[in-house]
Amino acid sequence: MNKTVNINLANILFHIDEKAFNKLQRYLEAIKRSFAGTTGSDEIISDIEARIAELFHEKMESERQVITMKEVDEVIQIMGQPEDYMVDEDIFEDAPSSSSGATQSKIKKLYRDIDNKYIGGVCAGLEHYLGFDALWIRIIFIILGLFTGFGFIAYILLWILVPEAATTAQKLDMTGEPVNISNIERKVKEGFEDVAERVKSVDYEEVGNKVKQGGKSFFDTLGDIIMFFFKVIGKFVGILLIIIGAASLIGLFIGLFSVGILDVIHIPGVDFYEIVNYTDAPVWLVSLLTFFAVGIPFFFLLYLGLKILVTNLKSIGNIAKFSLLGVWLISIIGLMVLGVKQAAAHAYSGSSTVKEELYQPMYGDTLNISMQRNELYEEGEQYGIGGLYVTQDEEGNRLLYSDDIRFDIRKSEDSLAHIRIRKDANGSSFEDARERAASIDYQYALQNGTLVMDNYLTTAYENKMRDQEVRIAVYLPEGTVVQLDDNTKRHLGRITRYDKDLYRSDIVTYTWEMQSNGELKCLDCPDDIDRSGDQDAEGRIIINREGVDVNINNDGESFKMKLDEDGLRIKADEG
Repeated sequence: MNKTVNINLANILFHIDEKAFNKLQRYLEAIKRSFAGTTGSDEIISDIEARIAELFHEKMESERQVITMKEVDEVIQIMGQPEDYMVDEDIFEDAPSSSSGATQSKIKKLYRDIDNKYIGGVCAGLEHYLGFDALWIRIIFIILGLFTGFGFIAYILLWILVPEAATTAQKLDMTGEPVNISNIERKVKEGFEDVAERVKSVDYEEVGNKVKQGGKSFFDTLGDIIMFFFKVIGKFVGILLIIIGAASLIGLFIGLFSVGILDVIHIPGVDFYEIVNYTDAPVWLVSLLTFFAVGIPFFFLLYLGLKILVTNLKSIGNIAKFSLLGVWLISIIGLMVLGVKQAAAHAYSGSSTVKEELYQPMYGDTLNISMQRNELYEEGEQYGIGGLYVTQDEEGNRLLYSDDIRFDIRKSEDSLAHIRIRKDANGSSFEDARERAASIDYQYALQNGTLVMDNYLTTAYENKMRDQEVRIAVYLPEGTVVQLDDNTKRHLGRITRYDKDLYRSDIVTYTWEMQSNGELKCLDCPDDIDRSGDQDAEGRIIINREGVDVNINNDGESFKMKLDEDGLRIKADEG
C-alpha cells in the first residue's frame, strides 16, 4: 500500500504516489538550481512546470488516476535531464536516458503568432503550421476577401477560435519543437536578448510620440474591441445554453418520475398511451429511453454553457463522456426499434365481410332506413384519436367505440334485398388485421319495414386503435322505395347514385325509388330545387366536403358548375 499526496502543478490538481512525488520534487529542485541566477529563470521554471502538468494531464485516463513512478519517468524522458546545467547527476541515476527525448520530433499545433503579427497573428501562425511564407498567406486572404468576402470571414473566425501563443511552451508547440528544458531555456533567453536589443536601439523620442498618441496600434485596439464584443456574445450564449439545458432536464426529470415511472400524478392521456402503443412496451421503458435520448444532448448543452462561462471548469472525464454517449446510442436504437414496430402495426389492412338477406320486397314496397345511437357510449368517459374513443359498457368494462360508419344504397342483382357489412382494421400482418377486423362488434335489425342500423361500432379495449371502421352496402331490387331518416345524413356514403343535383345530406328530405340502372329517382322533389332554400336567389357558390357548386342566374342567363368525386360538370344557358 503506497501513500498518495495531492499537488498543485500549474494550477492543476494531481494525485501522485509519494515515491513519485519525491522524485518529481527532486527533479524540479534540480532544475531550479540549474537556472539560479539566470535571466528569466522564473519564467523558465513556470513554463517547465506548465509543460509537465500538460504531459501528466495527457497521460491521465481519469481525474482520479494517481500519478506513479512510471508517468514521472516518462515525463523526465520527454523533458530531458538537467545535467547540462551542472546539477547533481546521482539524483537521477535511475531515470531513463534523455537523449531520445531531447531530439524527439513533435507535431505542430496551430496558434496565432503575436510576436510577428500585423493584425491578429493568424497568417504568421499559419506560416509555422503550413510551412508557407506568411506573405503569400496574407495575399490569399486579401484576394479571397476582395472577390468573395470569404477571406475576411475566415480571418475573423480564425482570429476568434485559434488561441495565441502566449507561453514559451505554446510557442515551441507552434513551431513543432520539443517542449523540453533545453528548448524552453533557449526560447526564454532569446526573448530576453531580443528585448535587450530593442532597448539598446530604441528611439526614445519616437516612443514618446507613440505614447502620447495612445500607446496602442489601430489594429490592437480594433482587435480588443472585436474580442470584447464576441466575449460578451459568448457569455450571453453560455447563459442561454444553461437556461435551455437546465429547464429541459428539469422538465424531463419531472415527466420521468411522475408520468413515466412512478405515475404519481394521474395526468389525462396516460391511459390513452395504452391504446396507441402497438409495441406493448411499458410506459416506464419508453419514458426512460426518451429521457436519455433527449436529456443527454441537453446535458451536454448545459455543460457547454458552463464551459463558456467558467474558464477553469473541470472536465467530466472521458469515461463519463463515452459512457453517456453509449447510453444515448442505446436509447436512440431502442426508440428506433420501437418506432419500427409501431409503424409495422399499420402495415397491413384486413377485412371481415358478411352479406345477408334482408327480405323479399314487393314492387313499390317502402323501406325506411334509420340509424340508432347509444347514449351510454356517447355520454360516458371518452378520450381517443381519429374517431376512435375509449368508453365503458353497461358493466363498467372499458372498450373502444367509434362512429366511423358509412353506408351506400345499391341495386340488387336479384329480387331480394341484401345487406353487406364489411369491417376493416389494420395489423402487423394480414392475419392479424383480419382478426382485429373480425373482432369488431356491429349490429343491425329489420323492424316493421324499417332497417335500423347502429351508428357506432365497438371492439375490445385490448385490440387497440387500428383504424377500425365499418362500411355497409344495402342492396335493393328495382322498384323498391326508400326513405331515409334524418339521422342517416352524416353516414351516407359517396357511392350512392341519385338523379337530382343534391348534396347527400339533402336527400333525406325526399322519397326515392331504385331504378334499373342502379340510380335512385326522386319521387317528390320539386322541379327546381335550390339547395340554398331560396328559389328566387340570383346565384350561389357553395363549397363544402361534397365539393364545389356554383349556380348563377341573371336575366335569363344561367351558369352552373359542379365539381365532386364524379368529375367536373359545366352548363351554360341563355334565355
